[in-house]
Amino acid sequence: MNADRTPEPGAVPPFDPELDAVLAALRPGGKQPGEPLTPANLQARQERDAATRPRPTAEALRAGGRFEVTELRVPGPPDGPDVTLVSARPSGLAGPLPLLYYMHGGAMIMGNAWSVLPRTLREWALPLGLAVISVEYRLAPHAQYPQPLEDCYAGLAWAAGHAAELDIDPDRIIIGGKSAGGGLAAALALLARDRGGPRALGQLLLCPMLDDRNSTFSSHQMTGPGTWDLTSNATAWKALLGDRYGTTDLPPYAAPSRATDLSGLPPAYIDVGSADMFRDEGVAYANAIWQSGGQAELHVWPGAYHGFDSLAPQATLTQDALNARTRWLQRLLTRPVLRVG
Repeated sequence: MNADRTPEPGAVPPFDPELDAVLAALRPGGKQPGEPLTPANLQARQERDAATRPRPTAEALRAGGRFEVTELRVPGPPDGPDVTLVSARPSGLAGPLPLLYYMHGGAMIMGNAWSVLPRTLREWALPLGLAVISVEYRLAPHAQYPQPLEDCYAGLAWAAGHAAELDIDPDRIIIGGKSAGGGLAAALALLARDRGGPRALGQLLLCPMLDDRNSTFSSHQMTGPGTWDLTSNATAWKALLGDRYGTTDLPPYAAPSRATDLSGLPPAYIDVGSADMFRDEGVAYANAIWQSGGQAELHVWPGAYHGFDSLAPQATLTQDALNARTRWLQRLLTRPVLRVG
């Protein structure tokens, strides 16, 4: 947070009216929906999430034959378990198809690879002719950095190395994710660059969770209103990082906002809401990419809080955000690809 300025009490960007109406239904009496995530309730919240979050079967994801869906177990990182990948694609399309390699959200402590697929397949795979792989990475605090990221890297390396078998184009792999998944996608792009691993065509970073320090203006401004606050965010980062939380020498692969060199990365799409506590770290990340000579498209959706598109999928602002994301994917996929080798 800017040391010369602190948020004024109650001085927050106004919520978009449609989004505010949805949130109001979740916060009777003006209360924040749900209690903040704390170390004391973390296990209970994880258990509740595992019990209630949708986990559609492969048969359900096939949607009566519209999609081909396969669950894969592939070699994980050294000294780690195998990684589960859920591979899906529109039925009947001749390949090789471009691939969206996707990491689910859930603050690094919740979520699963299956729940994000119905919407991802409907909104992007079908209209754009994309294959999708969703990654079931290990969750904190049982798995701490770097284990979840290494799961994602192992899955990406396997998919790129088995492109012919998967009928995908290894030169047209887009990595992406939302919230914690957006942070993992950003970290994965950095890690692949520095290891000489698979080079992505682009990185789709939706309200990404990038900075463990909780020092931006928006992280303090948006504590209280909205759907995700400072206490919850600190709890999630501590679960992921353990004793490394907040240390000065934390690697950028653990928290991408720590990166000092963002050169040589694939083009990025970054979007966040003006009323999201992640607003300032997302804007700063786009700016750092530009300053490093890279390419980023940034959208700050006015009056949008964290996860607005999931809570209010029919809202006008959600549809605008979806259209912008889809147009970016279309532009990326229609550019000539420089083949290597």
